[in-house]
Amino acid sequence: MSDTSHTSETGAKYVIGVDVGTGSARAGLFDMAGSMLASAKRNISLFHEAGSMVEQSSTEIWSAVCAAVREAVAAAGVDPASVVGLGFDATCSLVVLGEGGKPLPIGPSEDPDRNIIVWMDHRAVPQAERINAFGHDVLRYVGGRISPEMETPKLLWLRENRPDVFNAAWQFFDLADFLTWRATGDLSRSTCTVTCKWTYLAHEKRWDSGYFHQIGLGVLAEEGFARIGDVVVEPGAALGKGLTAAAADELGLTAGTAVAAGLIDAHAGGVGTVGADPQTSLAYVFGTSSCTMTSTAQPSFVPGVWGPYYSAMVPGLWLNEGGQSAAGAAIDHLLSFHPAAGEARELSKSAGVPLPVLLADMATGKAGRPSDAVKLAAGVHVVPEFLGNRAPFADPHARALIAGLGMERDVESLVSLYIAGLCGIGYGLRQIIDTQAEAGVSVENIVISGGAGQHDFVRQMLADATGKPVTATRAEEPVLLGAAILGAVAGRQFADVGEAMRRLTKMERRFQPSEGPISDLHDKRYEAFKALQALARKLRNDG
Repeated sequence: MSDTSHTSETGAKYVIGVDVGTGSARAGLFDMAGSMLASAKRNISLFHEAGSMVEQSSTEIWSAVCAAVREAVAAAGVDPASVVGLGFDATCSLVVLGEGGKPLPIGPSEDPDRNIIVWMDHRAVPQAERINAFGHDVLRYVGGRISPEMETPKLLWLRENRPDVFNAAWQFFDLADFLTWRATGDLSRSTCTVTCKWTYLAHEKRWDSGYFHQIGLGVLAEEGFARIGDVVVEPGAALGKGLTAAAADELGLTAGTAVAAGLIDAHAGGVGTVGADPQTSLAYVFGTSSCTMTSTAQPSFVPGVWGPYYSAMVPGLWLNEGGQSAAGAAIDHLLSFHPAAGEARELSKSAGVPLPVLLADMATGKAGRPSDAVKLAAGVHVVPEFLGNRAPFADPHARALIAGLGMERDVESLVSLYIAGLCGIGYGLRQIIDTQAEAGVSVENIVISGGAGQHDFVRQMLADATGKPVTATRAEEPVLLGAAILGAVAGRQFADVGEAMRRLTKMERRFQPSEGPISDLHDKRYEAFKALQALARKLRNDG
């Protein structure tokens, strides 16, 4: 929890941003200058099953949200009546509810409280592959291939494997839309969620019935899409009559407080970072997974990169979205099986910092200059695709490859592996940027957010690996700020999302890519990255 001991000023207005990530629900309370006065956090459970199944509970998540909001308001010391808007963002996870909003079981546990198929769940890989084989025209707007992380493959899995649950479902929600419904009773969906993950064609303001009939979900079309969203509004739109009395009581706020149509969590990070000029900056959210978001005035079709999506992040602009299913999680996994992992964890515990932070500090100390740390990874190369390649290959079957390991067992060799893994993350980002540039979508700057990208060492390494400047925003929590921006728009504090972004997001530090020998070294390592990546594909295809 953050508490700066503010007290409510007479007549002052505040907004709250709520972020539901993979492992926690967080709430941040902001003033109208974009400063976060307080925040609070509640952890949420993940349930894993065989077959790449990952589930959560919407009941637990709503309780966590309510507790976090109450704590943040109390910590800020503001009058709940002075909160004029509330915005939500969440992971792109599928929530399944029966009549009356009753949770339904979606897996072998038969536990109705486990009613969310989490974004990272890959149970629907066969369904995604079948959908891709049809080659329907709507796939042009998801980079050419649907991902098992998206919702129509998951819905098809439910219909084929849990037909009783599918038939009994009253509503299928993206998690952000579940939260806004729970707060307001309004069933409207956000353009962001249904366009990015459900194949809604926002530029034409319609679902494509032919797609749903072709893939085996025609029943949803026959119902007029009532179970997945027959009313779709842009992020920041005010929903219903604001907070219901029941939701306001649970959240500790005032009934009628404006609630905005939400965003996927990564997109909230984009709104909270790219600020005044979203068309020259790539928003890079580096967390458990990574997301890249690039806004353009005209649609650009980039093979293997999701989109173009209309009005999915910044209303009125097109969005191309890339990234990787495992980023911060890939680094954690990479480090976990090194012989010195246990020793390093004890050191990080003693220092009171996460293991990657300890290793970043050690790398900086040993190299003297952050950019020189790449030399410590000489001969070690990592393609960190432990959970497949989201972009630019849209290949869920891709797997990691590590080259150059010796028999060293000390912490110094763990530092080298960490640097190599971080370089691999950077080269994956560079590959997306290059692929987009080939399709005519160029960026001048990377604006970073997310927990895994908060260390200056990480930011400099990513600048060097990509050859692009990396900018950090002043916002301590840009994802929460992005959600709060939506609340401010719904609460009529700004004319639209664009104005709110310009007013509330501020750039703070810029990390320039190194030139000369360091740049040349990264160029060579990037070529090695692509060669290893291609070799891994060949080996897999050859059996």
